[in-house]
Amino acid sequence: MTEKKQADPTVVGREFTIIREFAAPRELVFTACTDARQLAQWWGPRGFTAPVCEWDARPGNKIYVVMCAPNGTRYPMGGEFREVVPPERLVTVTGALDEQGDFLFEILHTMTFAEHAGKTRLTMHSRVIKATPGADRYIGGFEAGMTQSLERLGDLLAKTNAGNLEKIVSTLLLMALI
Repeated sequence: MTEKKQADPTVVGREFTIIREFAAPRELVFTACTDARQLAQWWGPRGFTAPVCEWDARPGNKIYVVMCAPNGTRYPMGGEFREVVPPERLVTVTGALDEQGDFLFEILHTMTFAEHAGKTRLTMHSRVIKATPGADRYIGGFEAGMTQSLERLGDLLAKTNAGNLEKIVSTLLLMALI
């Protein structure tokens, strides 16, 4: 008989709000948050990789990402897309998985994307909706880990935006020559 995991009421209901501004158009930021190839480049704290990134941003689709720490430890997470409104809003439920593939906790995330003067303000509101005993050790690092992930997103966007600008300038120069 398997042991049923009990809820941890000390962390359920905990909320986090992280706000970042990126010097990139909203569509570019939204795409970087919904395209699996791009997400794999920035997901996880500094030094981590995401060798497995199953992330098809459509309501009802499942999420499965494996983060790999610099020491090789793998951290699988699962979840589901609840709402996808390009390029304005993304709602997901995600959480760390144990060795059996069961959730250690679940967090409801609502991300909004607001553009102003060519920059995008990403607001991520997260609320713990389920947690098992011991999940607080992971949830306690959530804010720091997500902050580092979003810093990595900023780095990716800076490169992507610079690449797009370079293409636009090249196209304009070519048009001027014609």
